[in-house]
Amino acid sequence: MEVFLAQPRGFCAGVVRAIEIVERALQKYGPPVYVRHEIVHNKYVVESLKKKGAIFVENLSEVPARAVTVFSAHGVARSVEEEAEARDLPVLNATCPLVTKVHNQGKRYISRGRTLILIGHAGHPEVEGTMGQVPAPVLLVQSVQDVAELRLPTDAPVAYITQTTLSVDDTKDIITALQAKFTDIQGPDTRDICYATQNHQSAVRDLSKLVDVILVVGAANSSNSNRLREIGTEVGVASYLIADGSELNPDWLKDAKAVGITAGASAPEVLVDDVIEALRRIGPVSVSVVPGREENIEFRLPAELTAG
Repeated sequence: MEVFLAQPRGFCAGVVRAIEIVERALQKYGPPVYVRHEIVHNKYVVESLKKKGAIFVENLSEVPARAVTVFSAHGVARSVEEEAEARDLPVLNATCPLVTKVHNQGKRYISRGRTLILIGHAGHPEVEGTMGQVPAPVLLVQSVQDVAELRLPTDAPVAYITQTTLSVDDTKDIITALQAKFTDIQGPDTRDICYATQNHQSAVRDLSKLVDVILVVGAANSSNSNRLREIGTEVGVASYLIADGSELNPDWLKDAKAVGITAGASAPEVLVDDVIEALRRIGPVSVSVVPGREENIEFRLPAELTAG
C-alpha cells in the first residue's frame, strides 16, 4: 500500500509557541504551572504536559494565589485578563499572535463606529475569547443563512473578522453574502487569514487527487482537524478523523491502494508515525511526502521566558 503524507501537516507556529511557553515556564518556575483551558486541542499534547507538571483548569478560580498561569493558544476574553490582574496572578499569554491580530482588528473597527460581525463557530474558545476582547456587542454568523437573518439596515457601517481556524475557502461564501447585503462594509485582507489553516487545507485538496482514503490525525474537538476531514469528504474521498493508530479501522482500507495522511495544527508528528505503524501492522507500506508549501514562520516567546 502506498502512503502519501500531506505537506504541510501537523503543528503550526502558534501551537509550537504555546507548547514551548508551558514547557519553558515549567523549567523556569518549576511545577505546577496552571493552564486555562487545553493549551491546544490535542489530548496527547495535554497529557504529556500534565506529566511534566502542568495543571489544566477551565476557570481561574481553580488557580491558587500567585501561581504561574498560562492562557491557551485560543485566546481569552478581557474579563479573564481582568480577573487575573485583580488576583495578581503572574500570567504568560500563549494566545496565537494571529488570534491577537484578529482581536486588534475587531477593536479598530469598533473604534471607527462600525458594527462588528464575527464569522466563526459558536462555543469555540477562540470565538468566545474574541467576542470577549471587543468592547462592544459582536454579531456571530456561522452560515450564509445567518447573514440573511441579520437585522441591520443595509447602509449600516459594518465590518467583519473571522475565526483563524477557518480558511479563505471556508469563509468566502459568507463574506460574499455580507458584501451583497451591506453597502458600507470593511474586512481584513485575505492575506490576514491564518496561513497555516489555508496551507493545511490546500494540502488536503492536493492529497485527495492521489489517494483512495484520507486519514486526518487530530482531536475530535479540534476545529481545524474536523475541517480537514470535511474537505476530503467534500471532494469525494472517504475521510476519517483519528486520534492515533489505535483508532484505525482496517475495514476503511479494504479496497484502498493509496492512503493519504494529514494532521491538524495541534497534532504532533509522533501521532502521524503511530498511524503509519498501525498501517504497517495491516500490510507492507511505502511512504512518501507530497510536495507542498514549506512553512518556516516562528513566533517570538514572551520576554519573561527569554530573559536571562
